[in-house]
Amino acid sequence: MSRGVIIGKFYPPHRGHKYLIETGRAQVDQLTVIVCRKDGQIPNADLRATWLQEIHPDVEVLVIEDIPPEDDSQAWAEYTIQSLGYVPEVVFTSEDYGDPYAYYLGCHHVLVDKARQVVPCSGTAIRHSPLSCWDFLEPCVRAYYARRICVIGAESSGTTTMAQALAQHYQTVWVPEYGREYSEKKLQGPDADLWTSSEFVQIATEQCRQEDEAARYANRLLICDTDAFATSIWHLRYLNARSPEVETIAAIRHYDLYLLTDVDIPFVQDGTRDGEHIRHWMHNVFETELKALGQPYVILSGSHQQRLETAIKVIESILV
Repeated sequence: MSRGVIIGKFYPPHRGHKYLIETGRAQVDQLTVIVCRKDGQIPNADLRATWLQEIHPDVEVLVIEDIPPEDDSQAWAEYTIQSLGYVPEVVFTSEDYGDPYAYYLGCHHVLVDKARQVVPCSGTAIRHSPLSCWDFLEPCVRAYYARRICVIGAESSGTTTMAQALAQHYQTVWVPEYGREYSEKKLQGPDADLWTSSEFVQIATEQCRQEDEAARYANRLLICDTDAFATSIWHLRYLNARSPEVETIAAIRHYDLYLLTDVDIPFVQDGTRDGEHIRHWMHNVFETELKALGQPYVILSGSHQQRLETAIKVIESILV
């Protein structure tokens, strides 16, 4: 059985790495991809390894500490053998270190696309400007780098209309409000007016799951119609108490911008809404909490067109 190895930072994985790994995998029975870990690198090595395993399910992915000096091929070869537990028959690289590294490994070296002609991309370029390198990223990596815009607001303040309009403008995907779907089903049951804290935890969890799935298909920008933070405000509204569980879910999420829709437009009753009398209270709670958390936000007021123009202007400033 022939065994090969590829070693690198994969910081982050891109389609140049994919081409290298697929080339190597086609030439050996077993391929091990070694990801070098160093403190302070974001995304971290474990996440990069998870992405590589998803992209290449038929290879072994191994994470090791980035210990030897970068230019010491002999030390890296000895460290590789120690980490693998064997000497591979072949090493695949796209770098100048390949020949001396293979020599000290005692194996054959295959150089793959050193000039980056097949896939003209680098990890450095992606870290500097991931949105400019979008076409070189796989869906799981795109989900990480996509700019996330969250539209929130009180009932009947135009959040869904705005989310859809922004998604259309940027030719990207948007994430519907799962809580609305949940509440519409709940209205058909015997406990339509009885809410429990666990339901909001479920809503927040599912909203996050759907968002992360949609992010894989985003065109650089993901539009979210609400989030777990907003769910925590709805928990306060219906149960008159905060939810540590929902707030914990919300705390680990990141959004590049919140768009808070104003309540300066007429309330439209769709047969399910019950919050016309507290719209201003809800709006004020949203703004107060956003400020307390230090979240970047912009209030969208006026007509739909005015709101859309404001939103686009702000979003353009972060699409760099």
